[in-house]
Amino acid sequence: MEHVATTAGLFPIPDAQRGRLVDLTGRGKGALIDGDESADVAAAYDAARERLVAAQREAGLDRVVEGQARWDDMLAHPLCVHENVRAGDVVRYYDNNNFYREPVVTGPLTEDGDLAADLSAAARLTDSLQAVVPGPYSLTDLARDEQYGSSAAFLDGLADFLAGEVDAFPDAVDTVLVLEPSLVTSPPDDDAHVRVRDALAAVNAATDADVVVHTYWGALGEKLHAHLLDTDVAALGYDLVSAHEECVYLVQEYGTADSVALGVVDGQNTRVEAPETVADRLSWFRESVPVSDFETVYATPNTELFYLPVSAFEDKLGALAAGVERAEVAE
Repeated sequence: MEHVATTAGLFPIPDAQRGRLVDLTGRGKGALIDGDESADVAAAYDAARERLVAAQREAGLDRVVEGQARWDDMLAHPLCVHENVRAGDVVRYYDNNNFYREPVVTGPLTEDGDLAADLSAAARLTDSLQAVVPGPYSLTDLARDEQYGSSAAFLDGLADFLAGEVDAFPDAVDTVLVLEPSLVTSPPDDDAHVRVRDALAAVNAATDADVVVHTYWGALGEKLHAHLLDTDVAALGYDLVSAHEECVYLVQEYGTADSVALGVVDGQNTRVEAPETVADRLSWFRESVPVSDFETVYATPNTELFYLPVSAFEDKLGALAAGVERAEVAE
């Protein structure tokens, strides 16, 4: 069994680059990313990416993400930079104090290569790259449809869009982490479970990389969890910070994929976990479920990390990597 220390991406922008971007764009609407940045702004984001990749390498993570410094709109970013999407109202991002521009889809969602371009730049900085993408169901929850005409058609359109984006990823991508918090916070009705499963399966089929579907802010419903096991993804993710007992119950009752992603570090709390805590959470999960030997255990913060100050973010990376190393020694 392999332990992989990694993250769900969406990092805080390093202080030096944040200051540079404020100087270049200000703090209002002009600071928002629309896919058409000036050369100076693009250079600032390139520098941020380099620093974020370096921070992960210095911490000792096994799988490195691009960092998503350009993602003003958290998970909605791939839509917000698309030519057939307009920026709508500023709305709350899930149940917290962050806000994003609601993307309004006004035309066909064709692949535009925005994510692939960022990943190609990151691939020049590391030989162990993990992509991070929003899940199709969560995008239906975050966006507004004026093109497809029904929730079912919208989900299918988003799945096709994301599959096209993923298909364009560079070969250097080893893992694709698909973030699906809305499956927990606003779960689909039972009659939509198969369509959600098929949407995720379409994303999975678009790449030869290992696909990990990660959920957080709670645990999946039992029926939905069972349907996701039919997607043939490499791993399902479980939030051991917010819902450790509920997540273990799901695996005890219904099993899981050959690999798992475990949220063992709190992505929204500045208190830095001790490496022993990380190792104990990993061990507790394995001892609590009937599966004795997963192919891979991806150890990650339970959520994105943009909520944290830069110093806490970097400390969390180090604690995660040290905790995974301790867990491996204890095997």
